[in-house]
Amino acid sequence: MSPGASTGRVPKRWVIFGLTVSSSWGNGHATLWRSLLPAVARRGHEVVFFEKDVPYYARQRDLLAPRYADLRLYRDWAAVRSAALRLAAQADVVMVTSFCPEGAAILDAVLPLRRPLRVFYDLDTPVTLAGLASRDPVTLAYLRPEQIPELDLVLSFTGGPSLEVLRSRWRARRAEALYLCIDPHRYRPVPPPAELRNHLSFLGTYAPDRLAKLERLLFTPARRMKMARFALVGAQYPGQLQVPRNVLRFEHLAPRAHPGFYAASRFTLNLTRRAMQQAGYSPQGRLFEAACCGTPLITDHWPGLEQFFDPERDIQVADSAAAVCRILEMPAAARQAMARRARTRVLAEHTGTRRALQLEQLLAGG
Repeated sequence: MSPGASTGRVPKRWVIFGLTVSSSWGNGHATLWRSLLPAVARRGHEVVFFEKDVPYYARQRDLLAPRYADLRLYRDWAAVRSAALRLAAQADVVMVTSFCPEGAAILDAVLPLRRPLRVFYDLDTPVTLAGLASRDPVTLAYLRPEQIPELDLVLSFTGGPSLEVLRSRWRARRAEALYLCIDPHRYRPVPPPAELRNHLSFLGTYAPDRLAKLERLLFTPARRMKMARFALVGAQYPGQLQVPRNVLRFEHLAPRAHPGFYAASRFTLNLTRRAMQQAGYSPQGRLFEAACCGTPLITDHWPGLEQFFDPERDIQVADSAAAVCRILEMPAAARQAMARRARTRVLAEHTGTRRALQLEQLLAGG
């Protein structure tokens, strides 16, 4: 373990190599950083965030100069390697994340450093574990199996059994859960825009393994409830997707528009990707976003759900169109009380401030 891992002090200077903080298009990483890093900065830490300047994020960039981090956009790792390693060598903690472009090459350069705590933060743990097992080249581009035992700490947005897999199969020295979080200053109840009002919404990027659930839990209820309005927001959906006429469709909504969108939804839907549902203990950011905005939640079931929300009291669980239609008829007082309980829980347990404190404790060895 590097010297920084055993001091017991809280690191002050951090260098992070991540997927993106500058663009919220088609990813949940930016939402996490925009909630966590402001809280980290408020606690006195200095963060330099290296992000590869790729065309698809450059075209959809909605944050260029965050106040809470020194954002360094770079063309490729070779171009920035020397300057980045000089900073990393003087830092207290260096963190590389899942799906960071050239992440494995960055880890090759970072792991020999002796001063900083060397950390990998996996925001896609079930996908990463499956990719490591199958030797998937996309996964191996950001993390190789032999690098895991060399890390001082592996953080995972998935808890439960995945942590033991990281320790036992992949020989992680320390594997700890650091779940997603929300910034309650950005996600809060607001007046609902009349043009966005709907009975049920889903906000999420297209994923083939979610398509059957989207059909069953959003499109089929929309076809049955022809007088109601529904909404789908997300990038990369195929053009041939058969969307019912009473479903509002948006390719992308900037994060600043999310509170209004959630406020306009009688309920919003969470659909879990297959790998995350199988692994369990993987709360999606949209759950915390919507709950913080005071919007009632419907979700498919996944192991560990009860650790984050109390089914029936805080959130409704549905696995069929009939169940969704029944939930949508819930009296207003009951659904609003449910939403208040979910919001109270998220504000107590899943804010950026709460997560920043947990991260400090983990980095200090606690």
